[in-house]
Amino acid sequence: MSEPCVRVERDGRVAVVTFDRGVRANALSVDAMSQLTEVAHQLDDDPEVSAVVLTGRADNFSYGVDLKDPEQAAAMAVGLAERRSRARLGPRMCEAWERLEALTIVAIEGYCIGGGAALAVSLDLRVMADDAVLYVPEIERGMNMSWGSVPRIVNLVGPARAKRIVVLAEQLDAQRCAAWGLADEVTSAGGALEGALALAHRVAELPPVQVRMCKQGCNLAATALNTTASAMDRDQFLLAASSDDYAEGVRSFLEGRPPRYTGG
Repeated sequence: MSEPCVRVERDGRVAVVTFDRGVRANALSVDAMSQLTEVAHQLDDDPEVSAVVLTGRADNFSYGVDLKDPEQAAAMAVGLAERRSRARLGPRMCEAWERLEALTIVAIEGYCIGGGAALAVSLDLRVMADDAVLYVPEIERGMNMSWGSVPRIVNLVGPARAKRIVVLAEQLDAQRCAAWGLADEVTSAGGALEGALALAHRVAELPPVQVRMCKQGCNLAATALNTTASAMDRDQFLLAASSDDYAEGVRSFLEGRPPRYTGG
């Protein structure tokens, strides 16, 4: 039986979801992603919730997908049909959070990497501590950035800056995230959750149905082409994952050395 790593607390119309696997990396295992998806679905069915705050650990939001998770490794050892099915887990998690009718706010301390960044951009607002860092290193591991995150990032920062994030894998501090539109507020270190809660309680004071309608209108205007733009990213990931460069990217990361890519 899996260990619960996602906790939900309620304060009136505000729900606070804490994701903490008990280790500094707070990586997204298969089980953790399943729990985060289920919690999002449960909250979406609750009409009494106006705002949802998602937070990770006090030291790090998340280092992204857990490359050491046995279930992740097992997912690559099955047939193509099953691999495609299992590859839906991350996108499904992000979709569940994006589709929440309540306004969603993520509080980011420390590092927000890869899959953690994909999750963060699927929420409505991002509050970052001033020493937090957002980093999308998938290309440096021989992968493409997937989970429907590329159009979401483009919506927030525009195509040129999105390429610096996704293609050049630039690490962004909180100040640059704010300047580019990735962070909506920057707080002092240790204050991201408090800042996110302040926004959430402002939302909770507003008419709840109108909050949901206004959010829906904004999202429909901004994301109308997102599904089309990201329709192939799961299959692109499976193609990349079959390459020699993907194997080298993961192996070099686990061995702590620079990768040697060949285009194979």
